[in-house]
Amino acid sequence: MSFTLALGATAPEFWLPATDGRCYSLADFADARVLVIFFTCNHCPFVTGSNAVTRASAEMFHSQGVRFVGINSNTILVSAEDSFKKMIEVMQADKFPWVYLRDESQQMALAYGALRTPHFFVFNSARTLIYTGAGVDNPIDTSKMTVNYLNEALSALLADAPIGTPLTNPIGCNVKWEGEDAHWMPADACDLVL
Repeated sequence: MSFTLALGATAPEFWLPATDGRCYSLADFADARVLVIFFTCNHCPFVTGSNAVTRASAEMFHSQGVRFVGINSNTILVSAEDSFKKMIEVMQADKFPWVYLRDESQQMALAYGALRTPHFFVFNSARTLIYTGAGVDNPIDTSKMTVNYLNEALSALLADAPIGTPLTNPIGCNVKWEGEDAHWMPADACDLVL
């Protein structure tokens, strides 16, 4: 079995605290036509380099019923910048148009098979996974990006068209796992596309 959630799989349930003081589950996004769940963090240069593009996507597709949910699973033992307190500060400063959840136990990173930050998972109205991987092909410097995989997948899904590239390798820092070296990845974690 692959470490990362396979295309066609159902979104794993969660119950996680958010920076807005609430706890959220999948049911809280039941009205979303499309749900984009992405594993992210506060400090990774691939995340900070592409946050503006992710914001633009969230704002562009919002009127068509697309909701974005960011999940930070990084242990603070590797990166103190990823504490819940720092997450709240980031959201207060940047006011990103998504719910930002804290996965302290890292169980959601395991359930979804998050490899890197950022790592996107796009689910249709039935909460079936229809795209996973990178947001763009150059998240560390979006001025040099040539492909926005996330926007292509969302546009196709909303047009009831086939998704041309449903699977890409996420590009970014690896998830920071508790009790492990900063660059460690689970043994069964691997590239999604060879």
